[in-house]
Amino acid sequence: MAEGERPRFRIGADENGLGPRLGPMIVTAILARVTPEGDRLAGKKPRGALAERLGDSKALLAHGDVTLGEAWARALASRGCGRVPFTGGPDATTDELVDALSADDRLTLRAPCPGHVASQCWSTEGEPLAAPAALVDLVGRDIDRLARRGIAIVAVRSVILCSRRMNDGLDAGKSRFTLDLHAMERLVLELRALAGEEVQAVCGKVGGFGKYGAAFGPLGGRLHSVLEEGRPRSAYHFPGVGEIAFVRDGDATDQCVAMASMVGKYLREALMARIVRHYRGELPELPDASGYYDPVTTTFIGATRLLRDRRAVPDRCFERRGAGGPPLS
Repeated sequence: MAEGERPRFRIGADENGLGPRLGPMIVTAILARVTPEGDRLAGKKPRGALAERLGDSKALLAHGDVTLGEAWARALASRGCGRVPFTGGPDATTDELVDALSADDRLTLRAPCPGHVASQCWSTEGEPLAAPAALVDLVGRDIDRLARRGIAIVAVRSVILCSRRMNDGLDAGKSRFTLDLHAMERLVLELRALAGEEVQAVCGKVGGFGKYGAAFGPLGGRLHSVLEEGRPRSAYHFPGVGEIAFVRDGDATDQCVAMASMVGKYLREALMARIVRHYRGELPELPDASGYYDPVTTTFIGATRLLRDRRAVPDRCFERRGAGGPPLS
């Protein structure tokens, strides 16, 4: 390897669940140690057999079928990439996997929850891992093959923003786009600290912004230079942190961003499923709501209204307020 071509660190980040009515928004980042060849490969759309398992999560996963996303999550976490260890053995649970992937521990995630409401989002009853072992092994071989080609995954972290945190942020004057951006910034800073040197970060575009400077949160006030600003791509260099680029359709064109998107889609589905199971415990006829703006979710919200009132579930802990809407109770 030539002088100046030593391995460096690359981050891919993306969000899942920016616009739904119910359930969390997930922002996920992948940290990889890449060789020069691996760096070039990471910035290209997956090809061949890998493209059948890695790419835009909206194309590869669907509500009710995120086993491939779970396989990526399990394969990464079982290789020591999570915040805490995950054995991935036959007795492993979804809750252990969520804990391994989350940037925050269980107590931090539950901190805003009124005691009588916590089970709505955090009950672990009836949620076994679903991905077949053969699929997890296949994805694991993909990860090992990428490492041999110069993309060695070091860490995966996800910020989980529940409906209450989203609503509290809106009440504080932050849009959902700002909350998304700030979570990405947080993950870049945390993974840069883990890397121990400057990183190259590629993030999915946030809100179609062309210019990000005035909207930065954790990075706000830091000295930086603008490399380019436009609808397809906006890029900045922060001394001591590295280069951060926001790229349109990054999950379809960057392999680390795609990996982050696959994990985040799985996490959002797993946590939304907890909400559905919670209310089905008393109303088994409830539909399997995705949480997005669709007729099934609208039916689910209406059908649970009396039960939520009886249980004194605050609206802000259940449904996200639309931008510009009145504060919720």
